[in-house]
Amino acid sequence: MNIDQSAHQQISTSAHQHMSYSSLHSAILDLERHGLLVRIKSEVDPHLEMAEIHRRVYDAGGPALLFEKVKGSPFRAASNLYGTYERTDFLFRHTIQRVQRVIELKADPTSLLKKPLRYAGAPFTALTALPMQQRWGAPILYGETTIDQLPQVVSWPDDGGAFVTLPQVFTLPPGSKQIMQSNIGMYRIQLSGNDYAMNREIGLHYQLHRGIGIHHTQYNESDEDFRCAIFVGGPPSHAFAAIMPLPEGLSELTFAGLLGGRRFRYLWRDGYVLSADADFVITGTIRKNDKKPEGPFGDHLGYYSLRHDFPVMDVHKVYHRKDAIWHFTVVGRPPQEDSSFGYLIHQLVKKLTTQEFPGVKEIHAVDAAGVHPLLLAIGSERYMPFRDNKPEEILTQANRILGSGQTSLAKFLFIAASNDNPQLTLHDMPAFFAHMLERVDWTRDLHFYTKTTIDTLDYSGTGWNAGSKVVIAACGPKLRELATELPPRFDLPAGFDKPRFALPGHSGHPGFRFSRKRYINPRRPPERLRPGQYPDDRSGGRQRIYRRYAQ
Repeated sequence: MNIDQSAHQQISTSAHQHMSYSSLHSAILDLERHGLLVRIKSEVDPHLEMAEIHRRVYDAGGPALLFEKVKGSPFRAASNLYGTYERTDFLFRHTIQRVQRVIELKADPTSLLKKPLRYAGAPFTALTALPMQQRWGAPILYGETTIDQLPQVVSWPDDGGAFVTLPQVFTLPPGSKQIMQSNIGMYRIQLSGNDYAMNREIGLHYQLHRGIGIHHTQYNESDEDFRCAIFVGGPPSHAFAAIMPLPEGLSELTFAGLLGGRRFRYLWRDGYVLSADADFVITGTIRKNDKKPEGPFGDHLGYYSLRHDFPVMDVHKVYHRKDAIWHFTVVGRPPQEDSSFGYLIHQLVKKLTTQEFPGVKEIHAVDAAGVHPLLLAIGSERYMPFRDNKPEEILTQANRILGSGQTSLAKFLFIAASNDNPQLTLHDMPAFFAHMLERVDWTRDLHFYTKTTIDTLDYSGTGWNAGSKVVIAACGPKLRELATELPPRFDLPAGFDKPRFALPGHSGHPGFRFSRKRYINPRRPPERLRPGQYPDDRSGGRQRIYRRYAQ
């Protein structure tokens, strides 16, 4: 049992008064009171060192971190707040059930009539979470600074510069001052490096199916300046709201208020919207028809997303609150801290699955695969109940999944029909894959989508954002028994000849580690890489550095 599990059990057995966090600082103090955070008092370099400390503490299942002395910056920094599922549950312990009820009611409004006691307060909860304009006394107006004074966190050796890894990027459509028409998304921000003029320019990286892209298109057709505000920090619900896939009609600001138990407070200043409770706000104007090289960046798939041209923003001002804390995370090969985002999303939106995807019972984005690349789904077959079972309706459901928002970024989609086993669930992935492999007809059930759009971070295609996807569908009777050992005299190439069966029908084969030099010249012998050379490296010694800095 790790530190968070034991603390979480103690907390869950005691009575709590309702509380909400008014700031990142108040959340940090709450974590510290319950033994879920440590302060690092030694000076730490934001160039690689802070990120490595974060990774080692995360890998050890350790606490949230508050870096009190950041080299080159007057501001403190915090990370690993969401570093375990138990700590994520703890941060939202007072609000998560109410949010679930609001989302359940959104999925099925008749639930209010069926279970009036359960949902009696849900409509009122939603109304009281609406954003609130603050006209005076906003903490964010305490002071101003410059980009170079912010903690310049560089996570991996080949990163193109310092990045904001937990930004809340706020935009409005042209001609609008209606706060409910806003979009808030988490699109990484490059603060330094490459060709950016320090303190005057920063880079924005946004990909396919992002709301800010719609606003950018609208501004390209308008004479109005494309104003943008980037919030960093604030109550923990604010960062989560920026990545939450929300149902139509529910804004990120309202969701932040729901999950945080406190209305999102904002104000207008110089034509920009500021988050009143954020720790930092960077305001500026995105150039409509100009781009600059952004990246590389060690990304959540375990390799670098490369240097590409992306939008650039001219910085207007950088605001900060008193005793501001720079909130950051470190991404890389899963699992990482952002795995908790996927965990919480699944907890909240599972009731919306059947509303968004009719006939689909469950969907699961597999964190170990980097979330987007691998989707699992359980659908249903109702088209031809009088014929032999085969994939038909689940193919329609697969098309719906691959044609909707962020699920369209999937590379592989495995979908099974629940008719063959009503107890089938994605909570038991080994049983799901066994079910699939026992029934799939490899001559019929592979469905390729070629020359289509793919995830910006996927470099396996024919070009940038261009490549293929595949759907594997299974429906019908069991066709085979799954093997648990290789047939006799089954020859494998040297270096790949010691397979292990992870599950029935699943064999794992050790091989040579990837090497850039070997990739360039495949005739060269395999080469071992030095620990720490690439983002997917997880060398030993995590505990040593944790003990050194957490004194």
